[in-house]
Amino acid sequence: MSYPILHTLHLFAALMFIGTVFFEVLILESVRKHVPAELMRLVEQGIGRRARRLMPWVLLVLFCAGLGMVWLRYWPALSAPLESSFATLLTLKIVLATSVLGHFFGAKFLLWSGRMNSRYFRRIHLSVFSHMVGIVLLAKGMFYLSW
Repeated sequence: MSYPILHTLHLFAALMFIGTVFFEVLILESVRKHVPAELMRLVEQGIGRRARRLMPWVLLVLFCAGLGMVWLRYWPALSAPLESSFATLLTLKIVLATSVLGHFFGAKFLLWSGRMNSRYFRRIHLSVFSHMVGIVLLAKGMFYLSW
């Protein structure tokens, strides 16, 4: 597959994933104060069901496209991650992305084991949100920062 196709797939999957996380953290959490608890629980269940069906596929596309981009274009930079600002920032971006994947699998395990609760839900979402902000800043910085 060509780099431009992988890049486009990666960007669309990132848009879907980051958009979902931003919606849940910045909008859904603030709505909680204004909506009765039972209604909010139903909304969260509905969104959660849809996200559990869709997000694994989004993450699969996101990570496969990212790995394809590394394979086709960025492998030389990653072989010496401290030799350039681009390589260092790309390495940090990959570390954060791997952590997000770990969060995803951790959340899946908590759901599967029946131990997911609202405290874990909020903490995971806030952590993933902060990771996403970092990833976006690193993705842009890779092309604009140098030292």
